[in-house]
Amino acid sequence: MNISIGNDHAGPEYKKAIVAMLEAKGHQITNYGTDTPEAVDYADFAHPVAKDVEEGKADFGIVICGSGNGIAMTVNKHQKVRAALCWMKEIAALARLHNDANVISIPARYTSIPQAVEMVEIFLNTEFEGGRHQNRVNKIACQ
Repeated sequence: MNISIGNDHAGPEYKKAIVAMLEAKGHQITNYGTDTPEAVDYADFAHPVAKDVEEGKADFGIVICGSGNGIAMTVNKHQKVRAALCWMKEIAALARLHNDANVISIPARYTSIPQAVEMVEIFLNTEFEGGRHQNRVNKIACQ
């Protein structure tokens, strides 16, 4: 899979662990995130991830900021992006299963690194259920 990842200053260590896991599994990663704890604006790293997903350059996106909210709001401005804020593995699974989310947003200040890695793995390995959920997903994007 091709996966784009972006993070602000709250997420460099999270990104490092997630990328290591993904590369070990043979995935191709495009890194738009910062590698330092110096304050930056999350939107600068969110839009490139969303653009990759929107244009089909990435199968999935991963975004990380302190609360996970600001970066999720930013990527969700893109028409073909369905980002889900996930703070536990069950939410990550349901985001894919019921909502066909294509971007996972991780709140670095409210999850541990092992928890984040596990959520990403579950997110990427869960298939969209379709069926009764497809009609709902079709209504998400603005017309």
